[in-house]
Amino acid sequence: MSSKKSKIKEIKAPVQAEMKEFEFFFKQSMKSKIRLLDIINNYIIKRKGKEIRPILVFLSAKLIDKVTPATYTAASLTQLLHTATLIHDDVVDEAYERRGFFSVNALWKSKAAVLVGDFLLSKGLLIALENKEYDQLQVVSNAVREMSEGELLQLEKSRKLNITEEVYFDIIYKKTASLIASCTHLGAISAGANEAEQEKLKKFGENLGIAFQMKDDLFDYDKQGNIGKPTGNDIKEKKLTLPLIYVLRNISDKNKRWALRIIKKHNKNNDKVNSLIQFVKENGGIEYTRSKMMKYKEKAINCLSDFPDSEAKLALIELVEYTISRTK
Repeated sequence: MSSKKSKIKEIKAPVQAEMKEFEFFFKQSMKSKIRLLDIINNYIIKRKGKEIRPILVFLSAKLIDKVTPATYTAASLTQLLHTATLIHDDVVDEAYERRGFFSVNALWKSKAAVLVGDFLLSKGLLIALENKEYDQLQVVSNAVREMSEGELLQLEKSRKLNITEEVYFDIIYKKTASLIASCTHLGAISAGANEAEQEKLKKFGENLGIAFQMKDDLFDYDKQGNIGKPTGNDIKEKKLTLPLIYVLRNISDKNKRWALRIIKKHNKNNDKVNSLIQFVKENGGIEYTRSKMMKYKEKAINCLSDFPDSEAKLALIELVEYTISRTK
């Protein structure tokens, strides 16, 4: 077993039994009377990822007290929402692969993919309504709004290429951290946490989510697989992430014009994109981003300091460490 898989297994250990039960609960929640929908949903279930979001829901509930029926609702709700957004993201990005497999839009075209994403989102909201979990519905509806705003803000800024560090953090909070924060917040609510405990766990999720997205942004500058070259996908899509934002802020006007010309006009030219990646590395963009990521890692861990030591607390800390040390 690879160390990555064993690390996730270790993190999952305190909620292993609950995660097993959740898998059945989740499969049931995706069932439909439409054959095409069932075929696509089965394909999605078989290729599920690490299930970080439901793990966060269950660990947060255990940190407070114990897992309740409301925790299973919260885990299903967040996983359905996450799956819906991944499917929609692949359509928006015209991505034909997801975790090494064909994406839904690659196999069934964009129209079906958008409709399946809509179905999963509505199922999530219905699960909360059917179980009268109105607090959960409020939290998740806010996260959906934030995620949509984050994607649109990034789209707007990628057209103008005028993104500041402040706007970058706003985008990644909305795009990624808002859903991760709702997982830890919902876990706390489901276990009967008081307002102060809810706030601490929500903040933990926010900081974890920001560190998680910064690590993702750094992957664009890392050597990938057999080719041994960075992907540069963000630059190709005109997405300005922190390594590049930092460097653009600290270089001469002449170099800035050169960098922006590559992003605007030569973003599909691999050699030019690679020369920009090298330039970002040489001018401290990676180190700066890593140091910021480590600050958010510390902030996340500090949010747990008032909770008594437990298996769940240790697993949450290990999850933070895993987030910033993972290799994909």
